[in-house]
Amino acid sequence: MTTVYLLLGTNMGNRLQHLQDARDLIGNRTLSENISPGSKLIPLKGSSIYETAAWGKIEQDDYLNQVMVISTDITAQTLLKITSCIETRLGRIRKKVWEPRIIDIDILFYGNEIIHEEKLIIPHPYLQNRRFVLAPLAEIAPHFTHPVFKKDILTLLAECPDPLWVRKYEGT
Repeated sequence: MTTVYLLLGTNMGNRLQHLQDARDLIGNRTLSENISPGSKLIPLKGSSIYETAAWGKIEQDDYLNQVMVISTDITAQTLLKITSCIETRLGRIRKKVWEPRIIDIDILFYGNEIIHEEKLIIPHPYLQNRRFVLAPLAEIAPHFTHPVFKKDILTLLAECPDPLWVRKYEGT
């Protein structure tokens, strides 16, 4: 079984509900069985929910983000199919980069593997530059070492150049 870190994010509609729906579908055995029969995808824990300024070049509403830790025996490529299926099921339509999202699910780390394929790059190639990724990740995996940079998450967070604000979400 491989330990995987996922980032969930949303800035449209009922953001809390979108995060809950994504978490529920990630733990839905029927969904993963339909894509990869006999597979195991077990949610282990999640960070607090963080509210963050939108990152990128488009003016848009603030995001809610959360990191989830899962354990799985499926490949990273199959996991990408499952997360894409969840995004589609929840109503995400991909049009352009940095657009508002009902839900976005990124694979941050797949164990300590380094994968560089046309449609899948792991570790996530920009996580070290994004405070909205590092803050929730530092909460649940502060000493996890990035397999490329050979630095732990707390160090990456301390060195992060991202000036945008990130705070634990206090809303209901």
